[in-house]
Amino acid sequence: MDLGAFTGGLLTGLREGVEAALIIAIILAYLAKTGNRRYFGRIWLGAGVAVAMSVIAGTALLMTVGGFEEPYEQIFEGATMLLAAGVVTWMLFWMRRQAATVGGELRSSVDRALTEGGAWALSLLAFTAVIREGLETALFLVGQAQAAGTDDGGALSVLLGAVTGLILAVGIGWLVYTGTRRVNLSAFFKWTGVALIFIAAGLLSYAVHEFIEAGLITIGTETAFDISAILPHHEGIGLFLRAIFGYTSTPEWATLIAWIAYIAIVLPLYLRPLPPRRPAPAGEAAPAPGT
Repeated sequence: MDLGAFTGGLLTGLREGVEAALIIAIILAYLAKTGNRRYFGRIWLGAGVAVAMSVIAGTALLMTVGGFEEPYEQIFEGATMLLAAGVVTWMLFWMRRQAATVGGELRSSVDRALTEGGAWALSLLAFTAVIREGLETALFLVGQAQAAGTDDGGALSVLLGAVTGLILAVGIGWLVYTGTRRVNLSAFFKWTGVALIFIAAGLLSYAVHEFIEAGLITIGTETAFDISAILPHHEGIGLFLRAIFGYTSTPEWATLIAWIAYIAIVLPLYLRPLPPRRPAPAGEAAPAPGT
C-alpha cells in the first residue's frame, strides 16, 4: 500500500465526508427535536441516492482516464486535475463563509420543507446537501488517483484512504447527532482546509506538468533544480510527499511557479479573519446552503 496516497485519500474523504455528515446530522437532530422522527426514512433516501450517483460519476470518470492516446490522455488528465483543484478551492471558501450559520439555515430549510413542499421535499433537501459534497469528493479523488498512478497501487490506496476517511466522518456525524461528545468543528475545518490547500496546489502543479507533456505549455519547461540524490520522488519520504502534495524532485519552472503562486495567494486568503456577518433584514428569509 502507498502510505502517502492512502493519507491523501483519507484527508479528502474525512474532510468532505464530515461536511456531508454534519449536514445530515443537523437535519436529523432537528427532526427528532421537533417530533418528526417519522421522516428519517426520507432523509436517508435522499442521502443514499446522492451517494450512489456520486459513486457512479466518480467510477465513470476514473474508467475514462487512460482511454485516450497521447497527447489527449495528458490533456484530459491535466484538465481533470485542474478542475479538481478549482472545485476544492471554491468549496473551502464556501464552507468557511457558511460554517457559522449552516445549522440555522438548515433548520429553516427543514421548516419550509415541512410546511410548504411536503415531506418528500426533505428527501430533496438531503439529496441536494449531499450531492454537492459527493460530486466534489469524486472529482477530487479522481485527480488524486491520477496523480498517484496505478503502477504501485497508488490509485487503490487513495480510494482505500477515502473510504476510511468517510467511515470516520460518519462516526463524527453520529457524535454530533447524539451530542454525547463535543466536536470542535471550527478547528477541524480550519486545519483540514489548510491540508487540502497544499493537496490542491499539488494537483495544480501536476496539471501544469501534464500540459507541458502534451505540448500545450512551452514556456518554463526547463528543470528548475534536481534534488533526486537527496529526496527522490519515486521512493521513501519523497514518494509519500508526491502522493499527498504533488512533490517532485525535478520540477519544471512552470510547475514550481504554479505551486508557489497558488500557496502564496490561497493560503493567506483562507486564513485571514472573516468580517462579521450582517444580520438579515427583518422578514427576509435566510439563504439555503450553497447559495
